[in-house]
Amino acid sequence: MKTLVPSEREIVRQWHVVDAADQVLGRVASKAAMVLMGKHKPTYTTFLDTGDHVIVINAAKVRLTGRKESQKVYRRHSGYPGGLTEVGATKMRAERPSKMVEHAIAGMLPKTKLGKQMYRKLKVYAGDKHPHQAQKPVALAVS
Repeated sequence: MKTLVPSEREIVRQWHVVDAADQVLGRVASKAAMVLMGKHKPTYTTFLDTGDHVIVINAAKVRLTGRKESQKVYRRHSGYPGGLTEVGATKMRAERPSKMVEHAIAGMLPKTKLGKQMYRKLKVYAGDKHPHQAQKPVALAVS
């Protein structure tokens, strides 16, 4: 029996929209990462990008469980000595709420060139409006 490896023109990409309002951040991120990787399709292949495009709306209204709102810290480093910057979840939500969701989803994707290619198919918006109506996105339920 042969293993099916889809060619580039056989891969059909759909657009999905996820409403993150009052949803737990981790659940939204894991569902979006699964769709970006293509694990929901029978043609999933580990070394190919068979995933779909994902639009996340209402990122500012995503829910954090427990005490994460006050205790969670986002860190980044500039590469220079003493270049560590730490931002709390409350401040991150106030300044750049879409970055919270992007960071969570990126952490669940592969850390390779393929993962960066998958990440480019992610669009996150803080509000409920998005400019991708022409792609006819399908609603994706998060359970």
